[in-house]
Amino acid sequence: MTAAAIPHQYSQAERRVALGAVLIVLFLSALDQTIVATAMPRIIKELAGLDRIAWVGTAYLLTSTVTVPIYGKLGDIYGRRPVLIFGVLVFLAGSMLCGLAGEFGAMPLLGDGMNQLIAFRALQGLGAGALTTGAFATVADIAPPAERGKYTGLFGAMFGLAGLAGPVLGGFLTDHATTTVFGHLVSGWRFVFYVNLPLGAVALYILLTKLPHGRRGADARIDWLGSLLIVASAVPLLLALSWGGQGLGWDQPKIIIGFVAAAIAFAAFITVSRGKSWAVVPLDLFDDPVVVRANLALFLVNLGYIGVPMFLPLYLQLVRGLSASESGFAMLPLLFGVLIGSMAAGRTARKTQAYKPVIVAGGAVALVALAVLTQLTAQTPRWLLSANLLALGIGLGPAQGMFTLAIQSAVSHARTGVATASAQFCRQIGATVGVAIFGALLTYQLAGELRTRVPELAVAGSALDLSTAQQLAMERPALVAALAARGIDDAAATARVESGLQASFALSIERLFPVALAILGVAFLVTLAVPSRRLRGRDDLVADPEALAA
Repeated sequence: MTAAAIPHQYSQAERRVALGAVLIVLFLSALDQTIVATAMPRIIKELAGLDRIAWVGTAYLLTSTVTVPIYGKLGDIYGRRPVLIFGVLVFLAGSMLCGLAGEFGAMPLLGDGMNQLIAFRALQGLGAGALTTGAFATVADIAPPAERGKYTGLFGAMFGLAGLAGPVLGGFLTDHATTTVFGHLVSGWRFVFYVNLPLGAVALYILLTKLPHGRRGADARIDWLGSLLIVASAVPLLLALSWGGQGLGWDQPKIIIGFVAAAIAFAAFITVSRGKSWAVVPLDLFDDPVVVRANLALFLVNLGYIGVPMFLPLYLQLVRGLSASESGFAMLPLLFGVLIGSMAAGRTARKTQAYKPVIVAGGAVALVALAVLTQLTAQTPRWLLSANLLALGIGLGPAQGMFTLAIQSAVSHARTGVATASAQFCRQIGATVGVAIFGALLTYQLAGELRTRVPELAVAGSALDLSTAQQLAMERPALVAALAARGIDDAAATARVESGLQASFALSIERLFPVALAILGVAFLVTLAVPSRRLRGRDDLVADPEALAA
């Protein structure tokens, strides 16, 4: 191995600074994923976009997902620092624009405020892909797998801190940050995005002045064709899922074309990637059973889990009548549980040098907790819901870092970057597909429930627009006005329609949880099949034949 290919050897002081820098970057990325959830009901009401709610998350996850392997490769070539700096700059630009979405009315090409938000969330995702990949890969540079348990615990703590602060802060800003600037009313939910700016400025300063370059030599070729084919397979798939979920019917020609195009692009991706060590996702990585099964488990866990934090705040606000702030507090047990589970898993893995026991135990706890959550109703006591969410978080906590740790330990040190990127890719594509699937299920089921339960609000023989339905469910004066316009003004009829609206949302969201349970059940079976190996230590790295190759 040439001198240029030898990894940067971090001193103790550099290790502390590097760890501090990536923790701040990771917090910035993790906070954005949790702070937006409690604000979404207010956002989609103001921007009239419930029919496109899935795309707010999908756009962010899609762009952050497809760029992960590219950022991983660039980090191996040029070092982690320039990749992280670029990611922060793009992420902050996207955050500012998200906060401005819809402020100036419809815009050329982008359209209304909801479309603007979706586009700017996609820009945010381009930056976020660099943040998460750079953070995990930097820790892989700092220490061998057997010593990463403590760092995995810190990462879990940062995810937990962001999870705890995000919903509360998002709800508080949504409810109380509305202000007037030069006579213009600025809604509180916009500060959910603006809050990233000062945090990002701090992260950017540390990255520019404190983080070592840590440059590594690597094959400088980047698989642009493979990256393009990943996008070409993901976009039509998600579009087809979105259209089907809007009640258009799954046999529509454009939906079928979307699925076919996705399959063709994916087959082309496999073809062009085969035999290329520099492919955006090197297929020979998946020759190792640990890598292939841990990545599949990561995909399934995130696919099944994403529906809970995505739509539970909407359920709490529409069905149980909580404010944005109250729904944020109600989500805290879930995120506090993730913190506990991740920290405990990291400590256990470091002591035992084994990852299999913690991922199996976590999967079992999560499966039981989600099974209980499928019995959720509007009458479920608040304490029982909190206890259930806490248990679910504890069970999901180990998945935050242990699968990645297993994958990193299964490959040579020279391939840590692409292996880490593969784990991030599978994690995020699972969440991306999950958002689309659960969004499609919600909109499809809700349209049917509204036609059945509130026919009084049908327009020209068709079901009520979903965005209008959400507004009427959240604001009783708007419901009264809408019924009065249809000649219905007695209290009994109004109460019945109001009850029908709430029941429609309740049943549609509650039906998502059994689907999530089935997916997590398959994920648990895959977890059981992940081979159990000892985590590699420093002596193993020294003996690594690839690391010693001339």
